[in-house]
Amino acid sequence: MCTVCGCATLAIEGRKHEKGSLSNRDADGHSHDHDHDHHHAHHQGGAYDHHHGDGGNIHRRRGIAGVHVPGMSQERIIQVENDILSKNDAYAEENRRYLEHQRIFALNFLSSPGSGKTSLLVRTISDLKERLVMSVIEGDQQTSNDAARIRETGAKAIQINTGKGCHLDAHMVGHAVEDLTPEPGSALFIENVGNLVCPAAFDLGEAYKVVVLSVTEGEDKPLKYPDMFAAADLMIINKADLLPHLDFNIGLCIANALRINPGLQTLTVSARTGEGMEAFYAWLEASAARWAARARVA
Repeated sequence: MCTVCGCATLAIEGRKHEKGSLSNRDADGHSHDHDHDHHHAHHQGGAYDHHHGDGGNIHRRRGIAGVHVPGMSQERIIQVENDILSKNDAYAEENRRYLEHQRIFALNFLSSPGSGKTSLLVRTISDLKERLVMSVIEGDQQTSNDAARIRETGAKAIQINTGKGCHLDAHMVGHAVEDLTPEPGSALFIENVGNLVCPAAFDLGEAYKVVVLSVTEGEDKPLKYPDMFAAADLMIINKADLLPHLDFNIGLCIANALRINPGLQTLTVSARTGEGMEAFYAWLEASAARWAARARVA
């Protein structure tokens, strides 16, 4: 079980897992097997447990694990955490190479539960489907409700249920991309599990991280959950239509976020009414163009 967050299980909608090594796509679009020291117990619609070995490097700012596990020293907890994140980063790089080769622009949407991520994606797909091909990987602990909502727009979607898990990781996303098969040159939206803590640490191979904050959550969220806002490239303040009914200071919220991440871009929208959504679409298309230009150079 991961000491980073305590998660251990997942099920990818429609995937039949076989015990043994895992198939994934290389940058040339061909499949190959991963030989690694995870042990996977797979079954139809079931889950797998991760057992991690030693070794690995720290990828981002990571401090003391800050958790207590009976019988395990703090030093060992830190080492296990580093191992997990290092292995995840290796899978993320494989995902990134494949997505860049296929010219698939991937965004990782993060937030607490109930911020309106799914509504934001439904509105985006409905408004942009004549201009852009989009598909979605949905992450939730249980149910396929959000994937069903996405499919109602006509877009392809696949559900990952993480069980007790509180985030998606790059290994899960790699499998989901295999099954979803996004079109070359399309956009891929990854809706992470609702959680402002653990998802911040896990690179999925995406081009950008987008954190969604509802006006119902309070202006201090960036200060209370700084890792999430430090990792993000864009903050979307959603549910602006509720502002007349709330005591929420947008200026203070943005100022708090910029204290954590001075380079963070911010937008205020209402996925329900469409207010501010054109600004998000402009950001989306401009960011996709910049990413594609960099990917071609690389």
